[in-house]
Amino acid sequence: EDVGCALARVGAVWLALVLALIVVPSALGLSLGISEAYMRVLVKTLEWATIRIEKGVKKPRPQMLKTPAANGIIERDETPMEKEIARLHRVDFEFSDIFYFCRKGFEAIVEDEVTQRFSSEELVSWNLLTRTNVNFHYISLRLTVVWVIGVIVRYCFLLPLRFTLAAIGITSMIVGTTMVGQLPNSSVKNYLSEMVHLTCSRILVRALSGTICYHNKENKPQKGGICVANHTSPIDAIILTNDGCYAMVGQVHGGLMGVIQRATVKACPHVWFERSEIKDRHLVTKRLREHVADKSKLPILIFPEGTCINNTSVMMFKKGSFEIGGTIYPVAIKYDPQFGDAFWNSSKYNIVSYLLRIMTSWAIVCNVWYMPPMVRKEGEDAVQFANRVKSAIARQGGLTELPWDGGLKRAKVKDTFKEEQQKNYSKMLVRNGSIG
Repeated sequence: EDVGCALARVGAVWLALVLALIVVPSALGLSLGISEAYMRVLVKTLEWATIRIEKGVKKPRPQMLKTPAANGIIERDETPMEKEIARLHRVDFEFSDIFYFCRKGFEAIVEDEVTQRFSSEELVSWNLLTRTNVNFHYISLRLTVVWVIGVIVRYCFLLPLRFTLAAIGITSMIVGTTMVGQLPNSSVKNYLSEMVHLTCSRILVRALSGTICYHNKENKPQKGGICVANHTSPIDAIILTNDGCYAMVGQVHGGLMGVIQRATVKACPHVWFERSEIKDRHLVTKRLREHVADKSKLPILIFPEGTCINNTSVMMFKKGSFEIGGTIYPVAIKYDPQFGDAFWNSSKYNIVSYLLRIMTSWAIVCNVWYMPPMVRKEGEDAVQFANRVKSAIARQGGLTELPWDGGLKRAKVKDTFKEEQQKNYSKMLVRNGSIG
């Protein structure tokens, strides 16, 4: 009984400190400077660790510390196929004619443009977490001691703290939106709903030790518009709702996520679809158009890539989001991988494993750029509009722009795409006179 009472007292003190020092200031949009002090100590520690690693590497193992493969493992020649084999103006076939295709095939096997976007990006130096771009080597006793202390801090202090904050944030979201949902539709209900969403999002960002810098706030999405952003992680939505409210779009889930969806939709006009409905493009488009047509409703938040990409690139935007009409508000999100890997490889980790990795990282640090609104030009189809928005987001976020569908994370290249390349090659041969 004495042990139980002692644990209860410790738990009460812990909860009181969390509420007083983190939850209440977060709810009020204030900061006591704790996060800032933590980040300063963290930056200094990582800088010291980097210097120690570089000193330890220089003499015994000069090749151990690698630079990131920003330009890839291999140096690619970007000359288009037409120029590469423009010499095929003759009728006779030579064996050397296939070398272009052999080289492209080898390049794809060694390092293709797609699959590397579904694995964590490489770091310049070890950030004292488990993930690194080289195998761990013993450098010095002091570095090892700092790493051990870091493990204790992350798992014995930060993890329980973040779990407590996440539980408070999720519970507050469910209770708050359920209570607001009982009110009749009015401006008061809308105001209270936005306050609940903002408050709970701020608490959840603190649960991630989030440090977010928002740029160009004058371009923030407005009601009746559509906010589109690149997609790295499920926490992208929390990062954005920490600075403003949005109507979410997605599929109805079960479990805890389903409870949250059912509670939030009572207070805010989120757009949730049943599994059977989401396959009906016309129904989805119709409901989204109805939402956008009401200028009193919150802007819709959509991630047009449809899957998470590893914070280095922007892949194909699905055209559906750009067929709805209305004003598009592009947003670029770029995480700093030095403090924690925000990317979720959903084909490798389940959501529980992913959240455990996030909550045991040092922090989530990112930049968010609000970009000027864009509208579809006259004579521009949905695909062209989607590509224009994607290019703008890639440029702003310093991300590589790729034409590939993010669905290739789980599916093979469609036969139609391969047939299109074969047709292009055959047309070129006919045009050059190699066949005729």
